[in-house]
Amino acid sequence: MQVSVETISGLERRMTVGIPAERIENEVNKRLQQTASRARVDGFRPGKVPMSVIRKRFGGSARQEVIGEVIQSSFYEAIMQEKLNPAGAPSVEPKELNEGKDFEYIATFEVYPELTLGDFGDISVERIESEVTDADLEKMLEILRKQNTVYETVERAAQNEDQLTVDFTGRVDGEAFQGGTASNTQIVLGSGRMIPGFEEGLVGAKAGDSLTLNVTFPEDYQNLELAGKAAEFEVVVHSVAAPVLPELNDEFFAKFGVEEGGLEGFRAEVRKNMERELRQAIKGQTKTQVMDGLLATNQVEVPKALLGSEIDRLREQAVQQFGGGNIKPEQLPAELFEEQAKRRVSLGLIVAEVVKQNDIKPDNDRVRAMVEDLASAYQEPEQVVNWYFQNEQQLAEIQSVVLEEQVVDTVLQKAKVTDKQVSYEDAVKPAQPAAPSGEAESGADE
Repeated sequence: MQVSVETISGLERRMTVGIPAERIENEVNKRLQQTASRARVDGFRPGKVPMSVIRKRFGGSARQEVIGEVIQSSFYEAIMQEKLNPAGAPSVEPKELNEGKDFEYIATFEVYPELTLGDFGDISVERIESEVTDADLEKMLEILRKQNTVYETVERAAQNEDQLTVDFTGRVDGEAFQGGTASNTQIVLGSGRMIPGFEEGLVGAKAGDSLTLNVTFPEDYQNLELAGKAAEFEVVVHSVAAPVLPELNDEFFAKFGVEEGGLEGFRAEVRKNMERELRQAIKGQTKTQVMDGLLATNQVEVPKALLGSEIDRLREQAVQQFGGGNIKPEQLPAELFEEQAKRRVSLGLIVAEVVKQNDIKPDNDRVRAMVEDLASAYQEPEQVVNWYFQNEQQLAEIQSVVLEEQVVDTVLQKAKVTDKQVSYEDAVKPAQPAAPSGEAESGADE
C-alpha cells in the first residue's frame, strides 16, 4: 500500500492511498466464490453456477462492495502508518477503477492541532472564601416563607404587597391592542410585573372600584410597536388580598420533605443545602477563571469539523430549550453559536492536552463523593447513589466533571492564586434560594 500526505493549509491534509490490484482482485474473488455457493440462477442447480456467469452477473456489485470496505480499512491503516489523528470524517475521492489495475483514492481531512501548553504560572485566579452564617440562614428562612406566601381577602384599600384580582383593557390612541386585555388576573402590587405606573396606580383601590390608569410604555419595551407610547387602562378591581406568611411549623416543613426534627431539623436541612450550593458556586467561579486563563494562555487552531459538530449540538439544545415547535435546528443561523462553539471546542482540546501531559485519571473517591453529594438532595439518597453506579452513561458524566475538577486543581498548583473573603450572598449570585428537596410552590402569581 502506497501512501503520500500533503498539507493543504493549517490542519487540512490530503492523503493519497494506492491499493495493489492483487488485494482488490483477491477480495473480489472471495466475494464471488461465496456468492456462487448460494446464488440461484435460472437453468442451474444451486452451487453449480459457472464462475463466468457469477462474475458477469455479480462482478460489478461485488467490486463496489470490496472497494468500499478496502477504502475504510486502508484509510485507518494509512493514518496509523503516517501517525495522523483525523478530526472528523474524511472526504474520499476514488480515482478511476479498472479491473486488474492498482486502485487509488484521495482522502481529504483535518487533523487535531498539536498543542504546546502555556505556562500555568501566567494564569491569575481570585479564589473566593465564604461561609453560611446564622444571619444568612435566617434570611433564607424568610425567603422560603415569602416564596410560600398565601393571600387572604381583606376589606380595605390596597397597599404594596397586596394581591389584587382585576380585569383590565388597555388602549393606545383610543384603540385596544393585542395583549392589553385580561380578565380575573392576579397582580401583586410592588412586584414590578406590570409596566411602570400600573401597579402604583392601584395602591389605595378597593374591591368594586373602577379606575382609569394613564401610563407610558418604556422606551425599551419588548413590543416595539408599543415602546414609548402613552396608554390608557380601564381597570375593574374584584378583590384585595393581603399577604400572610406561613408559620415555621411541621406543616410548612413537610412541604420541603422534612418530616422529623421540627424547627431545628428544618434549619439543619436548609443550612446543608445552602452549604452545598456555596461549595458549588465557589468551585464554579474558580473553574471559570481557570478555563478563561487556559484559553488566554493557549492559542488553538480549531478544526472546522469539530466546530461544525459543536454548532449542530448547540442548535439542537436551543430548539429543545425553547420548545421546538416547527423550528428545525438547521434553520438557526450558525453564526449565533459560532463563538460559544469555538470556546467549547478550544477548551476541550486544551483540557484533553492537560489530562494527557499530566496523566490525569478520574479519582474514584472523588467520583463517589460527588455522587453522594448530589444524592444528598433527595429523600432516598442511597437509591440515587446506586442508580448512578448502575448507569454507565450517567456515571461517565460524573467522571468527566471530576476529571475537569482535577485539571483545575493541577492548574491551581502553579497559577497565581489570591484568596478573597466574601459574603454568602455575594458568593452564590445569581443562584436561587437553596430550598430542601421537595420544593413547595409559591401561591403568588409572578
